[in-house]
Amino acid sequence: MRIKLWLIIGLACFACHTSENADKDISLPYYSDATFTPHWHKRNSNLPDDFHRISDFNLINQNGESVSQSNFQGKIYVADFFFTACPGICPKMTDNMLELQSHFIDDEEVLLISHSVTPGRDSVPVLKAYAARKGIASHRWHLVTGSRDEIYRMGRDEYFVEEDLGLTKEADEFLHTENFVLVDHHGYLRGIYNGLNRTSIAKLIKDIKVLKRTS
Repeated sequence: MRIKLWLIIGLACFACHTSENADKDISLPYYSDATFTPHWHKRNSNLPDDFHRISDFNLINQNGESVSQSNFQGKIYVADFFFTACPGICPKMTDNMLELQSHFIDDEEVLLISHSVTPGRDSVPVLKAYAARKGIASHRWHLVTGSRDEIYRMGRDEYFVEEDLGLTKEADEFLHTENFVLVDHHGYLRGIYNGLNRTSIAKLIKDIKVLKRTS
């Protein structure tokens, strides 16, 4: 009986050790285009110099503050696209971003950014009122407005958030997507997630923790 007990304890310890090592070896792929074909690299330093990264931008958040790529240097962040008057998918997306905010509220390494796709309507006062109504923490989550051309360029050419792969979009076509995009400390795309799906959000939370350990 004693031998069996020690055997069980030994196997449990081995399984735990194996699980910890396996967990440490987990990494996330890099993505460089709208197909989201995974590229596997051990370190970002091994990536080609021209590998896709989020380029600089100049937008305004709900507090009237200028927001650029410099605000996200050295940070992990999640980006999405919404508008405050949206009656469809946006409320659920906001709820799930609020879940991310709650999970990482005290983590200075993690930020969120939501781009308004109706920036002409979503002025700074409108975004500020929306943030107050939803309980959005401005130190953790930027709601941004600004140039429509720049926001749409970011969505289509930087984050690749739309699912109509291979289709050329006209500049005046409305951008509307439920996708959340995960960006690492160095501006590389590391994941795309359905912002309406709770399982996908759980995977996103897990992947953020992976980046915190491995980037």
